[in-house]
This record gives sequence, structure tokens and C-alpha cells, in this order.
Amino acid sequence: MGDPIRDGGYVDLRSYAAIGDGRTVALIALDGSIDWLPMPNLDSAPVFARLLDAAEGGSIELAPVSAFTITRRYVPQTNVMETTYTTAAGVARVTDALVTGLAGQLPWVELARRIDGVEGSVEFGWQITPGTCFATTTPQVEQTAHGTIIRAGDLMIAVEGSNHGPDAGDSILAGRFSATAQSRHMLVVAGTKNEPLHVPIPDLTAIGLERTIDNWKKWSEAFNYEGPWGDAVQRSALALKLLIHTSDGAIAAAATTSLPEDVSGGKNWDYRFAWVRDVTYTVRALVRFGLREETHEAVSWLIRAIRRSDSELHIFYRLDGTTPGAEEAQDLPGWRGIGPVNAGNDARGQLQLGIFGDFVTVMLEYVEAGNVLDAHTRVLLASVADHVCEVWQQRDSGMWELAEQRDYTASKMGCWQALDSALRLSELGEIAGEPARWRVVRDRITTWVAENCWSEARQSYVTFPGSEQLDAAVLLHATSGFDRGPRMAATIDAIRAELGSGALLYRYTGMEAEEGAFVACSFWLAAALACVGRHDEAVEMMDELIGLSNDVGLYSEMIDPADLSFLGNIPQGLSHLALISAAITIDELAPR
Repeated sequence: MGDPIRDGGYVDLRSYAAIGDGRTVALIALDGSIDWLPMPNLDSAPVFARLLDAAEGGSIELAPVSAFTITRRYVPQTNVMETTYTTAAGVARVTDALVTGLAGQLPWVELARRIDGVEGSVEFGWQITPGTCFATTTPQVEQTAHGTIIRAGDLMIAVEGSNHGPDAGDSILAGRFSATAQSRHMLVVAGTKNEPLHVPIPDLTAIGLERTIDNWKKWSEAFNYEGPWGDAVQRSALALKLLIHTSDGAIAAAATTSLPEDVSGGKNWDYRFAWVRDVTYTVRALVRFGLREETHEAVSWLIRAIRRSDSELHIFYRLDGTTPGAEEAQDLPGWRGIGPVNAGNDARGQLQLGIFGDFVTVMLEYVEAGNVLDAHTRVLLASVADHVCEVWQQRDSGMWELAEQRDYTASKMGCWQALDSALRLSELGEIAGEPARWRVVRDRITTWVAENCWSEARQSYVTFPGSEQLDAAVLLHATSGFDRGPRMAATIDAIRAELGSGALLYRYTGMEAEEGAFVACSFWLAAALACVGRHDEAVEMMDELIGLSNDVGLYSEMIDPADLSFLGNIPQGLSHLALISAAITIDELAPR
């Protein structure tokens, strides 16, 4: 790849690789610029946000000063990025990581950028430009007895290095150096908020970088998957690990906010929250991979979050387990000027019946993996099953967070899933309650869906009774077991014909005019094909979808079928979860 060209200060979303430390995530563009890095946490106002504001957002730039080509990869089995730059005069390699400590994440955020000369001589330039933290502060550079400090509101950021040629200005830091064969240079950026700051020591950071690589490799060695598409599955698992908030087990839906789903604007959402749906899908993957610690942390976080809100199941929570506030539009241009830029998400108060199925099913899988439920959680699960019996006939907003409440087919199927899983938990002796009632209502839902949500004319389950529209969310319930027979097989064909574009799939009828194809839906279709016995088609579709990631194996929320450009937030947990689930489902159901 050649030297990337910025369009008005922005690059294609496919350009970004992600690194993280279990607390926050940085996005690195192909030209070496870190355009996104919230500090200290993923959901903090980002001090480096060129991604959404090229002029004032802030960035950490590092690249050769002359024309270059690059190759890049993750160091195998890690979330550490390695970029090799080739110029007319030489070759050099940059290794980027958010450093972890001896006992997990550091108490502060520490970015390490190590530059190793390979051959010849490559002159590098670097520049650190702090941003305004979503237009809330004016950063200043300050010289102290212990080094150069950037102050941005309540944030303190130290910039250190070895052989890096610093040159401080009033509001930016910059420098140049030459990387020659076997030379080594370090650029280190560390930050805290509302607390004292440890000024990094570059030699210790260099040791920490190697330790971080080792930590990631040890984690990957505990990862257990031997099925098809192994490299893509492991990369997706590592991408999900970036979204796990290590301190408490919360799992963010994505690392960013407000990247547009539609280049015309308007469909920009903040996904730096923990959706119950995404958490439960992640736990299912973790269980299947044998990753016990993350599984327990995520389940425990979810139970604590529910308990904290008087045992009411919300559709998403802040990463600290509290319920989020109202969505607020920020006075920022947005990526390529496509606004709005939002903090918060107004879908927080919606009724989405499908989350009951997600929640109860993931607790069933947790139990089936060899775990035991506490008394409080047993009571909670039984009460959720009872609640489903009371509310399943209500209209809701569906999993797509739609403004108009209807009797969405996928939501009713989710209620069936909740009761079916509760019955299994009851059979295992893990919850008490009224299983006879749960069974009656579950079977009633089955009948209701069959009588009201199937269209003979479309030969498909439809979005809601009386509609002729189609909804890809129904495909999830091939995997759930609601229907793996002729009707689901026919629905797959109808959805693929109307919502498909190559291997990609739009969410529901009409979305091709409003947004890109939804990556997760495409993988759901591959899994559904396996569930109805069409293994060869499932494999063919998976092979094509695996090829649609960016150069380092990441997916955004959506892909434009016209040019395969990325849309929506990145990395998107649901996209990677759907890849993992599809790979496992296809492997488990493969003819033997």
C-alpha cells in the first residue's frame, strides 16, 4: 500500500487498525496517525479525535517525511500493531501498543510507539496535537521539572521518548529523527484524569511493550478453537477483547461514536455502551472458547448492572453499569463533515422484547458450561420468565430500535427463546418457578407466530403481522432453534433475494436506500443456511464474507456493497460476534 491520501483531513474507515489495553482503544490510520484515543476510558471525551474533527480533534502523528509504501499486520496472537515503512532511502518498522502492566492494565493509559530501523535511513516526523475533548477545553503544553506535560481540562498527558527529537510549541509537540539499520527510537504518550500523573520512562516502556506482546500471546494460547476460518475467528476474538472493559467486565458495542451509517448523514450513533444483546452474544462466544475469566466477569457485570437498576432489564448500560443519560449532540463536524456527533443514545428507554431471550439463553449457556447460579440470579431469571409471560403480546421497538412500536416477529421469537431457555434451566434444577406456565406460553407464542407472521404470498416470515416487509433479525432464530424447517429455509431465500447484495445483507426492507449493508446480518444468513442443512452454501458465503474485512481483519458496522467501503462505528463488536457465531455454527452442523 502506498502513502495514504487524506481527504480534507480524513481517511477511509477501512484505513483503521485498533489497539487497546482493556480500558480504552486507539485507532491508527494507514498513514501512521492515531486519530482516536479517549483517555482514560473508552467512553471518556476523546482528547485525540481527528476521526470526527480534522481541524480541532487532535491526533498523534508518526510517519516518514518522504513518500512511502507500507505493509502492516498485528503481531501474531496479539492486539499490537506492526507497520513496515519503505522509502526510496530505507526501511523502518513501527510497533504500536497500549501498554499493559505486570498485573493487567496499568493505572494510567500508556501508548508506546517503537521505531526500529531495518535498512538504509528513513527520516521520520512526529507531531502530537491535543484536541479539545469534544469542544470542552483548550489544551496547553507545559514544561515541568519532570518533562513536557499537556493539560486538557482534567486530563494530564506526558510525552516522553528516546532519540525522538522533541520540539515543544505552545499547543503541540513535534520532532524529527532518522531511523537507520538496527537503530531504535521510542515515542511514549501517557495520561490520567483527575489524579496525579506518572511520567513514563522510555526504557521501562520498551520493556512494557514486550510484556504487552507476551500478555496478548498468553491470552491467545488459552483461546480454544480448532474449526474452519481459524485465523479470522481468532482475530475477531481479539477484536472483542479490545471492547471488554477489564476493570469490571463490561463489553462495549463498539470503540467509537457517530461514524455515519449513511453518507447523507443523520444516522450517527454512540456505541460506547454495553448492550445486553451484545454482552450476551459475547459471553456465548467466550464460553465456547473456554475463556473462563472473561465469561465470569461479563456475566457478573450484567447481573450487577441489572440489580443496580432495581432488577429491571434495560437494553444497554454505561460501562460502569449505570443507566445512561440523554443523547447530546456535540458541536463538531463529524467524519468527513457528516454529522451529527453524539454522546449518549436515546434508545435507552425503549422496550425491546428480544433481550429477554438473549439474557436467559446466555445464563443457560453459562450453566451448561459448568457454572452454578447464586440465589439472587435464580430468582431474577424466574422473574424474567414470568415477566415474558405477561408482556410477550405487547408491541415493542424491535432489535433495530425503531421509533414505531409493532408486533415484530423477531421479538416474539425472542420471547419464545426466553421461555424455552428458562424451561431448560428449570430441568437442570437451576431455577424454580412456574415451568408449566412457561411451557404453555412458549407453545402459544409458537402458534401465534405461525398463524400471524408467515406470509404465503412472500413465502417468508415477515417483519410484523399484516406486513409484506422482510427483516434479517428473523434469521437469528434459525440459530436459536425456533425454526429450522421448510419455512425458515424459504425465509432465507426470500430475505437473500430482497435484502441481499452479493454476500452482503441489509437489515430490513427499504434500508438499501438509507444505509450500508449490515455486516452482522450477512453472517447471520451464513449461520442460518447451516441450520437448515445447506452447508455448502453456508461455507461459500462465509468464504466471501471473510474476504471483506480490512487489511488487518477488522469490520465496521456496515459495508457499502457498491464499493465495499466501511460505514458505521469500528471495530464493531456485533460484526465480529456474528462471524464467530457463524463459524462455530457451520462447523458444529457440518456433515460428518
